Amino acid sequence: MHVSLTDTLDRYVREKIASGLYNNASELVREALREKNRADESRQVQLEASRRELDPAWEAADRGEFVALDPDAINRTLDAELHG
Repeated sequence: MHVSLTDTLDRYVREKIASGLYNNASELVREALREKNRADESRQVQLEASRRELDPAWEAADRGEFVALDPDAINRTLDAELHG
């Protein structure tokens, strides 16, 4: 596999290797990919949790079980609460 890096990323990799934190670019790339994988998995878990929370509300709305909101009234109420 061949990977092309921007000059900025290439410099970053070289600096990390020079610092002694990594023996070579492959170690750094593997760690970065593991971290990216963890972040993606975490984001997926959060998305699934959000869907579990929101799906019942959408289903209720589809059945007509909702209350129409008046954004202007909400703004007036918030403004009154904030400014007395």
